[in-house]
Amino acid sequence: MKYSINNEEGEFEPGSENKVLKNKLGITSVQDMNDAEDDLLFQLYNHVFEPELSIDDLTFETISTWHHKWLGNVYGWAGELRTVNMSKGGFSFAGAVHLPKLVAQFEQDYLSKFNDLEDYSEKELVQFLAASHVEFILIHPFREGNGRISRLLMDVMATQAGNGPLDYSLMEKHKDYYFKSIQAGVAEDYQPLERLLTDVLKQSNL
Repeated sequence: MKYSINNEEGEFEPGSENKVLKNKLGITSVQDMNDAEDDLLFQLYNHVFEPELSIDDLTFETISTWHHKWLGNVYGWAGELRTVNMSKGGFSFAGAVHLPKLVAQFEQDYLSKFNDLEDYSEKELVQFLAASHVEFILIHPFREGNGRISRLLMDVMATQAGNGPLDYSLMEKHKDYYFKSIQAGVAEDYQPLERLLTDVLKQSNL
């Protein structure tokens, strides 16, 4: 089980041994669900980036639309703010009751600056990506798929800034460091993730 959910809305698909969330497809295997979500995510990337990125204004509604387009055929709550509290590895994400306010603040602090990104220096871009990524993960707006949506968001921001979708292999390789960098962000210390993203950006532009 990836997350702990503290009320009855954490329903699982019957026959999945409490390992797969209740879904429209009746999938009971973790591997089958991972494969389905990966295939649908590939389709979402094609929708967002093909033939080229074309976003005039980035809002949280945009992100919710991505989430629904990705998982709408799998989960009934796709694209909606979660109504359950969640934690992972003993680390609690923002309480569900606070999400509307936090999402509005995130939109104001980060998404509203989308059209300015093309003028950012590399250092400014790294700082912006690190802070926005940490805050999105801490908010954890959706019940499932937050990490993958957060990467799509970074890819869109990086592309707007004149780079392109990022190579996340370093983040995968250094998962412990990445998770600790998210925890550091609780105190608004984004430097650990900035160090990692500096290397991610360099590797992505090779």
